[in-house]
Amino acid sequence: MPTNENSNKAFLDLIKKSRRGKFKVYIGMSAGVGKTYRMLQEAHALLKNGIDVKIGFIETHNRSETHVLLEGLPIIPRRKLYYKGKALEELDVQAVINLRPEVVIIDELAHSNIEGSKHKKRWQDVNEILDAGINVISAVNIQHIESLNEDIKEITGIEVQERIPDSVISQADEVVNIDLTADDLLERLKAGKIYQPAKIETALNNFFKTEHLLQLRELALKEVASHVERKVENTTNRYASQRQERFLACISSNEKTAKTVIRKTARLANYYHSKWFVLYVQTPQEMPDKIALDKQRFLINHFKLATELGAEIIKIQNNSIHKAILEQCEERQITTVCIGKPHLNLLHVILSTGVFNELLRKLSENDIDLVILS
Repeated sequence: MPTNENSNKAFLDLIKKSRRGKFKVYIGMSAGVGKTYRMLQEAHALLKNGIDVKIGFIETHNRSETHVLLEGLPIIPRRKLYYKGKALEELDVQAVINLRPEVVIIDELAHSNIEGSKHKKRWQDVNEILDAGINVISAVNIQHIESLNEDIKEITGIEVQERIPDSVISQADEVVNIDLTADDLLERLKAGKIYQPAKIETALNNFFKTEHLLQLRELALKEVASHVERKVENTTNRYASQRQERFLACISSNEKTAKTVIRKTARLANYYHSKWFVLYVQTPQEMPDKIALDKQRFLINHFKLATELGAEIIKIQNNSIHKAILEQCEERQITTVCIGKPHLNLLHVILSTGVFNELLRKLSENDIDLVILS
């Protein structure tokens, strides 16, 4: 019976996927590389070829060369909202669905919607439009991808608040990198083609440092390359002769460690297009009546982040963390276990029990890899 249920679900998923609109995403290393400009160029080309294309939401940032490209393109009026006494505008999702264009252009995929909108994030608006069978072209900067959040903070010193789950990119039918050298981008910035003159000096001293841009460019190139590689592998069924990877991220109530393990495991699972799990073992010391309130909040946030990134959450009670890990590996057919650095909580607990060697031996016997994430 379960086999039939799985088969039915797979067929239903196939039907839904065939009805879903096609999704194209332009990725860039930062603002100003030309993502919006390229989307508008594509819109004109589609319109010239008889495709019903409409502008759902475009943000020109007062860049004259981009604004000019809006001329001649049909624009869907934005939805007007009032927030804290101000009149603001958002993408009108229902208007897009009602008009049913063949293709809709929707900029700034990582944008957070105004309070009172149907969805909190624009990527959720885009998902609803795709589910309605409408093709979408959108754009995002590399720093907005959730699993890269800590890498971006390490490179730039800035923690980006507006982020999208990696699954949004992995579900795209086409991902295109809008590449520009760091020198060319800096020339555009200094020429006032990205920000207003008053903001240029601040940008040059912060996000737009040459060393930052070079690293961001590398991340963007790698992201698009890995997407293409996954697409080729899925198309040619190269995985048919290989084992299916299944990742288990083991976390504690430690805030920083858990976020790092979750984000890095998400990237690994995304790269291999694999199912992954997040395991939290509740020991007697962390029962609800004993665990500190801040750690409870951390755990709730960890589970929320993992769910957004596509993980299945496993929360179990056990006196022995290493035994719980081994049991879940067997039950879930895990191929790779991911844990934090040795000086951090989870591995420290394992080491302090004197059974780390036993864990390694058991994993090795079952052909399970152990990844210690820095």
